[in-house]
Amino acid sequence: MAPRRRYGAGAFPKAVESPAPEPPDPAELYAALDLGTNSCRMLIAQPKGSGFHVVDSFSKSVQLGSGLERTGRLSRSSMARTVQALRICQQKLKRNKVSRMRLVTTEACRRARNAGEFIQMVRHETGMALEVIQPEEEARLAVISCAPLVSTRTDQLLVVDIGGGSTELVWIDLTNVPNRDRPRAIMRLHAGFHPPESPFPAARVVDWISVPLGVATLRDQFSDVEDDAARFALMSWHFEENLAEFAPYRDDIARRGQFQIVGTSGTVTTVAASHLGLKRYDRTKVDGLRMTSDQIDAVIRRYLALGPAGRLKDPRIGEDRQALIMSGSAILQALLRCWPTDRLSVADRGLREGLLYAQMSADGVLEDGPF
Repeated sequence: MAPRRRYGAGAFPKAVESPAPEPPDPAELYAALDLGTNSCRMLIAQPKGSGFHVVDSFSKSVQLGSGLERTGRLSRSSMARTVQALRICQQKLKRNKVSRMRLVTTEACRRARNAGEFIQMVRHETGMALEVIQPEEEARLAVISCAPLVSTRTDQLLVVDIGGGSTELVWIDLTNVPNRDRPRAIMRLHAGFHPPESPFPAARVVDWISVPLGVATLRDQFSDVEDDAARFALMSWHFEENLAEFAPYRDDIARRGQFQIVGTSGTVTTVAASHLGLKRYDRTKVDGLRMTSDQIDAVIRRYLALGPAGRLKDPRIGEDRQALIMSGSAILQALLRCWPTDRLSVADRGLREGLLYAQMSADGVLEDGPF
């Protein structure tokens, strides 16, 4: 006779529902919107320890600066595309009840003759007040966003932010800062490149420059060159010519002490993803990755061998970035010609993160301060 089953044996266990996460308190939320020459990107986040936790985000290629090189104006179609993207951002801000925010725009609106008309249109259509920031603040925000990636052994640091309409370079001397304090000293630059006297060890900004050439503007300047390799070479040398007045270029101080480049841009992260052979982009594998000059050069040579048709089909590049990857690579190659290094750190972060850090630091809500 078969043994009797114990009552309840084999029964499905009672389902236990995990409690839904508590929605963030709107009073703790901050937002940062970066409207560039090519992309519109936004983050909504709350402070967490010495950093922040992202609650919501948005990113879209809007090509606001399309045709700007030729006409000096923002086109009707690019403004309409951008306003449509900003409506989505406005809905996210409203849904999350965000009250503390900075909504900034950069090179395209600094240069366009009709930028004021566009900013008024955005306010009328979405209620959002865009702020045109100057190159120094753009460079400063890019620098502080990259502070967590700076090695405590770095004596000389070059931060490079390759944008759609401009490229910012900032050279920082950390030799007078104790090793463990170096990332924190960089974070303190949110107050300015030449802050007032402070009891804390200070990072010294040796020089900085904003070159009015980014992936979109550089591409547009050489769009009439048909040969792919020739166009790439011309773009790279033209960008290097624009660095002639950058002081560290003349002084060659990259050879002094431990030198590190931190690169932040879609170009740098795309090159990193190609180097890793990723089939799908993975921020956790890209952000903070270190690459050598030879590894970067190998990826760029592979891009040139693929040609425009091959790059279009490459899943690591993508359809949106295919038209811009070679101008970005030309900028990257020029930088590595000037300052060869085996320590280029890839940063999947930039202006948005810098805006968030600056706001939170000013409010004193980050731990491990003071910043």
